[in-house]
Amino acid sequence: MSDLCEEILKHISENGAVDTPALAKALGQDHQKIVGAVLSIQANGDLVNAEPRSEKLLELSDEGKSVAENGSHEAKIFEAIPADGIPQPDLMKIPNAKVGFSKAMALGWIVVDKSGGKPIVKRKIEAITDLVQQHLKSIQAGNLSEITDNLKQEYKKRKLIQEVVMKSFLLSKGANFALTLPKLETDLTADMLASGAWKSLTFKEYNLGAMGVPLESGYLHPLLKVRSEFRQIFLEMGFSEMPTNNYVESSFWNFDTLFQPQQHPARDAHDTFFLSDPVNSNKFPEDYLERVKKVHSEGGYGSLGYRYDWKLEEAQKNLLRTHTTAVSARMLYKVAQQPEFKPTKLFSIDRVFRNETLDATHLAEFHQVEGVIADYDLTLGDLIGVFTEFFNKLGITQLEFKPAYNPYTEPSMEIFCFHKGLNRWIEIGNSGMFRPEMLLPMGLPKDVKVLAWGLSLERPTMIKYGYNNIRDLVGPKVDLRMVQNTPICRLDK
Repeated sequence: MSDLCEEILKHISENGAVDTPALAKALGQDHQKIVGAVLSIQANGDLVNAEPRSEKLLELSDEGKSVAENGSHEAKIFEAIPADGIPQPDLMKIPNAKVGFSKAMALGWIVVDKSGGKPIVKRKIEAITDLVQQHLKSIQAGNLSEITDNLKQEYKKRKLIQEVVMKSFLLSKGANFALTLPKLETDLTADMLASGAWKSLTFKEYNLGAMGVPLESGYLHPLLKVRSEFRQIFLEMGFSEMPTNNYVESSFWNFDTLFQPQQHPARDAHDTFFLSDPVNSNKFPEDYLERVKKVHSEGGYGSLGYRYDWKLEEAQKNLLRTHTTAVSARMLYKVAQQPEFKPTKLFSIDRVFRNETLDATHLAEFHQVEGVIADYDLTLGDLIGVFTEFFNKLGITQLEFKPAYNPYTEPSMEIFCFHKGLNRWIEIGNSGMFRPEMLLPMGLPKDVKVLAWGLSLERPTMIKYGYNNIRDLVGPKVDLRMVQNTPICRLDK
């Protein structure tokens, strides 16, 4: 570009004022490229004056270019007629025959003979002059002396030509004309200010109207996309969303209310992140706490309990919640305190924390998709039906269910989904029916059953987007370009 700029400056120096179309022709360059170089010269100071001009020009359309090269439609019709004529239906098979036939008839070049029954098209004159082709070639060459206003209107109507406005510039020497582009400074540095050198330097003008560089922001992570899908499906199925803003929970709500014994391995520091400050919580519903203590240590509600010395100190320990089932426990306790029980469906999607060993399918921090249905006379079959419908809406159909053990659900089952990338079944959640030892101390009616489940968000996302390692989605090894390049939507439904 700098070489072209200096060529333009040299041409103006030797030849004086010149308009950009003539300059483009003289230098053998495209006009738009010349205009771009002029704008670059102007950005370097007042080297040239550029007076804007505009001119209306006639330009051939694509069809007009074809006519200029190959002849008009009426001429082609005339040339297609042999000496003894041609049946009209056969003649009308050539391209643009309708337009060419009507124009040739109007010009008196052809005639239709119907004396024999079938219409035969014959030549009326021996030879023709294709004026349309000649006129279009003249327009193409810029010679408009023979093109009258009536011809212009006719060719515009036939869409052979179009009028365009050509914008150009008349260039002349500016106040600071030179044959080379000066070097302009773009940044004002501390050294320039300290030495005073800025006073003798020429700075490039800022174009405050120019578009800025697009910000690298606003991309949706695949987890957020699948989370939105999960949430929308829950809402479509009539669920209400639970509040999940308590990342820190007490052991009481995280374990004890779920009828999980205090000596359970999950309550060990090897599996749970305990807080050092504040270490304990002290605010619990006293009557409910006593009922939980009794069902653990003595039994009740048809259960023998665990028969151990339940300690308040263990229940008070603060931790990073290991599951959002702690939120479900709080919400079910709240439902139980209502004067009259009403069936309810609740869900939440948020982060939980476990002291896991990291591998391709495990992280220490992940999302849990929690769901709870409380109603009369529910069965495990209802739970399987909910899962089937839920994952069908998500586009996942390969599901398997396996019996499992949970301290707070009976019966219990794990949910597995087939991962094509790993070519194996992977666990995506756990579920079951909450035990009476958990529900009845809350104050829920005896015949109310509660279906509950906790699903992974990361693993279904791996399946939907084809990731084989969970660390490609979450953690310090995530490639941010993956987030930027992920399609805005998936067409997998």
